[in-house]
Amino acid sequence: MADNKQNQLTLVSKVGIIGAGISGIAAAKQLSNHSPVVFEATGSIGGVWKHCSYSCTKLQTPRCDYEFSDYPWPDRDNSTFPSHLQVLDYLYGYAKHFDVLKYIKFNSKVVQIRYVGLDHTGTTTTTFDQSEKQPVGEYGPLLEGHPVWEVAVQDTSNQSNDAVQWYAFEFLVVCIGKYGDIPRMPTHYYNLSINSSGGQVFTGKVLHSMEYSKLDKEAARSLLKGKKVAIIGYKKSAIDLAIECAEANQGANGQPCTMVIRTLHWTVPSYWIWGLPFFLFYSTRSSQFLHERPNQGLFRTLLCLLFSPLRGAISKFIELYLMWKLPLIKYGLKPDHPFEEDYASCQMAILPENFFEEADKGNIKFKKASKWWFWSGGIQFEDQTKLEADVVLLATGYDGKKKLQSILPEPFSSLVLDSTGVMPLYRGTIHPLIPSMAFVGYIESVSNLHTAELRCKWLSWLADEKFKLPTVEKMLDQVTKELEVMKRTTRFHKRHCISTFSINHSDEICQEMGFSPWRKTNWFLEAFSPYSSQDYYEKEE
Repeated sequence: MADNKQNQLTLVSKVGIIGAGISGIAAAKQLSNHSPVVFEATGSIGGVWKHCSYSCTKLQTPRCDYEFSDYPWPDRDNSTFPSHLQVLDYLYGYAKHFDVLKYIKFNSKVVQIRYVGLDHTGTTTTTFDQSEKQPVGEYGPLLEGHPVWEVAVQDTSNQSNDAVQWYAFEFLVVCIGKYGDIPRMPTHYYNLSINSSGGQVFTGKVLHSMEYSKLDKEAARSLLKGKKVAIIGYKKSAIDLAIECAEANQGANGQPCTMVIRTLHWTVPSYWIWGLPFFLFYSTRSSQFLHERPNQGLFRTLLCLLFSPLRGAISKFIELYLMWKLPLIKYGLKPDHPFEEDYASCQMAILPENFFEEADKGNIKFKKASKWWFWSGGIQFEDQTKLEADVVLLATGYDGKKKLQSILPEPFSSLVLDSTGVMPLYRGTIHPLIPSMAFVGYIESVSNLHTAELRCKWLSWLADEKFKLPTVEKMLDQVTKELEVMKRTTRFHKRHCISTFSINHSDEICQEMGFSPWRKTNWFLEAFSPYSSQDYYEKEE
């Protein structure tokens, strides 16, 4: 469909941005001097906060840890976690304050991207040694002076019209994120949900959390009320679904929901541990000094080995508090791995206040199982026990990488992931093998908004050629070092998470932009105070 250019190619801006979630609006603000065009497939900004949230979904960090450096929350000292609607209001306030909405084309879905960035010799800016398949030389400027990418856009507000409009850009910023659009289904789901006659084995309803999030409040309540519900998963979405189910089934006619858990992860009730603020353990320079980071010398490597028992003691200190505070042993929910591994892989979840209260009332139950399959009345497990269910909710995440690969052309669709399935992004933004394109929102930390904003600032400086990137080889080497640190820190390393060396990561970004990496007013605060987006505020020139 998109291959047929039914409409004339449109040249409206040097810069195109795909997606208007937190990363997209941050990119639009930082690149506003180029008057970017932002394509948003829906009718609203906000990304997951608009389209993948439930009525009970809340932010997992305090307001002051989830704000733009130049747009503080109006009530930033409020210790409660804001709801998803409050987060949306905040994002709209930011977009209106900085006049970002004028750049956004709503109901405009990018369905295809085509590479046209050949220079006068007929080759791409980034070249390769074909015998070794290794990149050679410099990455090249983000703004080439001529179109590099053509983008096919479909109007989603008119379902009867499948025509596309083509746009051309010198530089493309992809901000479609890892969540939404393409659900990740259990690997055995399709095989075990269909019987030999081609019919459904299970006679009840099966929904992915993505489908559930599209229901209005009344429809969601009707789906759950008085029903036996099985929830597959134990991360943030699954925990929120369990709360929704428990709240819909209060009273004598209520039915319990059961969380089916393959891998346990540590959950935290609040950001206080034994009366101490959580940031003291992982979010200050002094605490992160104990952890391995990329590019460290021999002396620091030896120090990390020396500090290994202390890191283990800190992790155990937190684990002991969680086992004292929460009934993890009672419900068989104590993970077998250290807390540090969940933190290092950005998989720590904050529990809703009433989660175990509902479990104690019998409204939430738990079943640990590595394998399950459908039977006509629900789910059966490898120990041959059965769970009756009217509704099965799959909180199994999203396939954001598949979403990305579906719109990228070859060979970039094949190059976007490395051999381990991770996107090798330099500074969490530039893929060394894909020219004139950036990716924002694919690297994780404790505060993804802060991470996205700082990298968008860095990106705007790079686009204006205020500094130059290292060679392709050096960028790939830097990303490899970061991923190797993760592999040595946690068994859950199939995601690019920088939480244990996030300050060092920001330091290197500041140094490339010519800023001082030391952002505090004195050495004591530098050592023991947490870093937030406010520390990276720079007055506009």
